[in-house]
Amino acid sequence: MDVTVDLNVNGRSTTVTTDPDRPLLDVLREDLGLTGTKYGCGEGQCRTCTVLVDGRPVTSCLMTVSRAAGRKIVTIEGLAREGGLHPVQEAFLSEGAMQCGYCVPGMILNAAALLETNPDPSDEQIVEWMNGNLCRCCGYPKIVAAVRRAAAAGALSRRGER
Repeated sequence: MDVTVDLNVNGRSTTVTTDPDRPLLDVLREDLGLTGTKYGCGEGQCRTCTVLVDGRPVTSCLMTVSRAAGRKIVTIEGLAREGGLHPVQEAFLSEGAMQCGYCVPGMILNAAALLETNPDPSDEQIVEWMNGNLCRCCGYPKIVAAVRRAAAAGALSRRGER
């Protein structure tokens, strides 16, 4: 039986009528047209489908749309603000931290969550935090460099040096 679910996605309120057990990933892509969130394994193992829910990284292939109701959801499309890229997006571009690009939205959102909780992580902390996000192209060194660059940019902006 379908239900109407109220969602807050990328700062906008919307409603969808759907099966309450449907994966949030499917609703984002198919109903809301937010195709930046990618389907990877469908089992929560690759984290390609990562979105932020109330500021925390979540595998959207495993979260039901009913569990997402009333919570603040951010997809890769909603990360940038005020017409500019988010510092993590800028860092990924500057470091060339992508090859095929498929894993990049989930990587960027997970990295943004890391920097919200730990604005100056060590390389070891970056690797540990990002460990579950799989990159089939094995671009891990550049991904770590991008997160490090974004952290440095955040430190500069906090000191007013940017």
